[in-house]
Amino acid sequence: MLQKKKKQTLINKSKLHEKDTGSSAVQVALLNERIKQLTDHLKKHRKDTGSRKGLLQLVAKRRKHEKFLAKKSVKKLK
Repeated sequence: MLQKKKKQTLINKSKLHEKDTGSSAVQVALLNERIKQLTDHLKKHRKDTGSRKGLLQLVAKRRKHEKFLAKKSVKKLK
């Protein structure tokens, strides 16, 4: 789980406009941080299959958001 201050700094770094808290860019940044934390956890606790499943779900979710951002940027270029 991300701490409130850490989450707010990530949002401030990647937001697109003043009130942006849920765009795909922000969500990718938050997912990256959660993935890093879970990866560190799994290095210590190798047999924690519940956390491993959660990590795989987060990676899939991040991939979907990145795919959307790639499509969105291509549309802007056309």
